[in-house]
Amino acid sequence: MRFSSLVSALAITAGVASAAQHSGRSLQHVGKKDKPLPKQIRQEPQGQKQTRRDTSQYLTNSTSKYSVNGTGIPEVDFDIGESYAGLMPISKDANETRELYFWFFPSENTEASDEILIWLNGGPGCSSLEGLLQENGPFIWQYGTYKPVPNPYTWVNLTNVVWVEQPVGTGFSQGVPSATSETDVAAQFLGFWENFMDTFDLKGRKVFITGESYAGYYVPYIADAMLNKNDTEYFGVEATMIYDPSTSYDVIQEQIPAVEFVDYWGGLFPFNDSFAAQLHNMSATCGYDDYLSKYLTFPPPGPLPVELPGTDETGATTDECDVFDAIYNEIFYLNPCWDIYQVATTCPQLWDVLGFPGSLSYTPQGADVYFNRTDVQKAINAPLIEWNECTNTDVFVNNTDNSLPSGLSVLPGVIERSKRTIIGHGALDMVLIANGTLLMIQNMTWNGVQGFTSKPEDPFYVPYHDEGYSPDMAYNDPALSVVAASGIFGTTHTERGLTWVSVDLSGHMIPQYAPTASYRHLEFLLGRIDSLSSTVPFTTDNFPQPNGTFLGNGTGPPEKRMRH
Repeated sequence: MRFSSLVSALAITAGVASAAQHSGRSLQHVGKKDKPLPKQIRQEPQGQKQTRRDTSQYLTNSTSKYSVNGTGIPEVDFDIGESYAGLMPISKDANETRELYFWFFPSENTEASDEILIWLNGGPGCSSLEGLLQENGPFIWQYGTYKPVPNPYTWVNLTNVVWVEQPVGTGFSQGVPSATSETDVAAQFLGFWENFMDTFDLKGRKVFITGESYAGYYVPYIADAMLNKNDTEYFGVEATMIYDPSTSYDVIQEQIPAVEFVDYWGGLFPFNDSFAAQLHNMSATCGYDDYLSKYLTFPPPGPLPVELPGTDETGATTDECDVFDAIYNEIFYLNPCWDIYQVATTCPQLWDVLGFPGSLSYTPQGADVYFNRTDVQKAINAPLIEWNECTNTDVFVNNTDNSLPSGLSVLPGVIERSKRTIIGHGALDMVLIANGTLLMIQNMTWNGVQGFTSKPEDPFYVPYHDEGYSPDMAYNDPALSVVAASGIFGTTHTERGLTWVSVDLSGHMIPQYAPTASYRHLEFLLGRIDSLSSTVPFTTDNFPQPNGTFLGNGTGPPEKRMRH
């Protein structure tokens, strides 16, 4: 396939696969894909739990070299608050040359005093500064917008957050990549983490690990390695959350559910009758339709078969069954600005200040990639080097990650040993398709039972809030710089410590496309609310909510083939 190298061997069992290995994945799962692939003033927190501190919480002799001037960030015309950034070695060895770049923002929320949250972007090899600047950081600069603005839904309002560029070879991180597997990546991250925890005197904190896309590998493997240490001083993993995650083989998460996805979003894929018939014939004759009908059921009928439909003896999708690329190659004739990360995107093509706006690489003449600017690099204690959102360096030796997908290896054990695990998925994402992730879940065994025993159908509720849009807003109203959804906004389900949530109108990067949804997810991850169907206000405001006695079912894609 265009988007990734497929597995060299498929061996799927009831929860943990055999020792079969898969070949390296070249995809940049947000990461953005290589061409031509489609690819705050910190706002004063609201509510009694928030208090403004006049002094820096973490400024010491050990941390001063990492301190960032909150009023000195280029193009940002407001104070972003206390933060620390720079390079830190991946071990305590004095001769260690490999370093990861981080940017740490302390929270002013009094409930965050014993917490620290990690955010990781995917790729492999894509910078977590994308997450900071365009998803959940204190200031954001979205596609096509004029300048950075405060982010009222920054995760820093809720807890202490550190964005880390990893593995070695990603972003500003330094050194020669040596990882051949997720075990290597996790070991290097844990070395960095010990140094970070020592430097900022964070030992004993509850650790929350979050990320998106290829971080579906990173997060579970790092969490597993931390849990295996049985050391709560440095590695007290409390909970994890992964968005639109790569957790299984591409045939499961991309090929099998692709035609059904196109059918559901038919208005966004207005193919002519003959091509639509071709797609349906491929899906039927390759066994994808029957596979969904049999295995995307609740409870599941049993483990997925070792031999997956539409694949050859190596596990690669055959040309005649590659519906995913067939769709991809056709859709650009109809929508030249189509974006695989958010399939409702249409022209014009918006410029991305990070240099890669989804489907097409487009940088206007005279424009600069933000983190590639020398003044920006100096302001955030970064090395003065060429920065790319997704590195041109192989972060795995020979571009090969020899690890099994997490859904077939470490993820079940992480769920079992954590207080909660969230898997979220944007309904408009086609890089990885929601029903494919549900197929992965239905094949996974955790806490002694395989899959979800009942169909996800509970409503996911996003509280109404002060920043909501109203028709009488003035065209230059500052509140229009960041507006976000409220109300019932998807479907959720929790069983045995695992929570699934699908998010309406969101693409691959949920905190970017649905910031209030991800803010609510984080409140649940941190244990501040009891479920994602709760109708209580955000914990950082007291905005009144409508009577939610009868919410009904969840909304969004109905997962048509899902059976009770």
